[in-house]
Amino acid sequence: MKVQEPKYKIVVNWIRERMNDGTFRLGEKLPSENELSAQFQVSRQTVRHAIDVLEQQKLVSRVQGSGTFVGAGGRSDRHDRYMNIAVVSTYVDSYIFPAVLKGLERALSKGGYTMQLAFTGNQVEREQQVMDKLLEKGFIDGLIAEPAKSALPNPNLHYYQKLMEQGVPVLFFNSNYPQLKLPYVSLDDEKVGQKATEYLFHAGHRKIGGIFKSDDGQGHLRYAGYMRGLQNVGLRIDEKKVVWMDTEDFREIEQWSDYLLSRLADCTGVVCYNDEVAHVLVDICQKRGIQIPDQLSLVGIDNSDLAVLGDIPITSFPHPMEKMGKKVAENMIKMIENPYFDGNYLFDSEVIERSSVKKMEQEE
Repeated sequence: MKVQEPKYKIVVNWIRERMNDGTFRLGEKLPSENELSAQFQVSRQTVRHAIDVLEQQKLVSRVQGSGTFVGAGGRSDRHDRYMNIAVVSTYVDSYIFPAVLKGLERALSKGGYTMQLAFTGNQVEREQQVMDKLLEKGFIDGLIAEPAKSALPNPNLHYYQKLMEQGVPVLFFNSNYPQLKLPYVSLDDEKVGQKATEYLFHAGHRKIGGIFKSDDGQGHLRYAGYMRGLQNVGLRIDEKKVVWMDTEDFREIEQWSDYLLSRLADCTGVVCYNDEVAHVLVDICQKRGIQIPDQLSLVGIDNSDLAVLGDIPITSFPHPMEKMGKKVAENMIKMIENPYFDGNYLFDSEVIERSSVKKMEQEE
């Protein structure tokens, strides 16, 4: 037998849903007790109980003689804002960030916000320095951040928690810190890893390896997609065909040539963490006389300039880049205006075919 939901909870849930979808924005006055009572055909006492619950949850506040408003601090005035958003990225010169920055700057500027930039170099120590300065200076309405080494335990999470306690919205991009349960905007890395693996399978490859980044969350998700892709097409999972490398290893990837090629020796196709890895792997193979794609097929991720710079254009799954920057900025502005807005968003991607993958005859 289904238990009927208490009437006050119906009112609570209705108000919360409209906070979440942006119908009721921060600082906006809620319908009066009389209006809610008539709408839900309940007593004013029931409505008052619902408002009490929301106020205890710090979702609304009563202002004597004025009514009930969304937010714990009563009405919010745009002029109380600094109109300034901090943006913290890992690299200033990465092949992706300049395009992301372009989308960010345009959308923030359109919304009337200025932007202050800082870079961590994907180093936890540098992230600590950047966050120290941000908290010391203040004067920001929100923080957009790319996590440093997001797959590893991080000693800087308390900085983000402090901003949250101060009511400053935080939105991550490209990855996140799962422990914080904060929203992020990213390429759907797991789905793309799966699609890349299945793409090689449908091109006739049955021995598919992978190169993934160990200290960033994207690498783990792309690996998870790679594993799911193998399972979906009925291929045996062989960990010997997987290469894990961290940020420092990637900077000196050519020194790993022997190790890379020994792990991938039995493969006809490889899913690469990104185009940068695929580009370097092409160069390594050419120096060793390994023909791409006849002896080894490669799929990259990002569809960056590196995918078309070399002698062999690389098949790749595009990163949204500028579109991501625009989406991150738009979602941040919505989070500032409505603290209950869900800032999460994942971009899908479809393959751009080039010359790095050989179409093999299907096995019977």
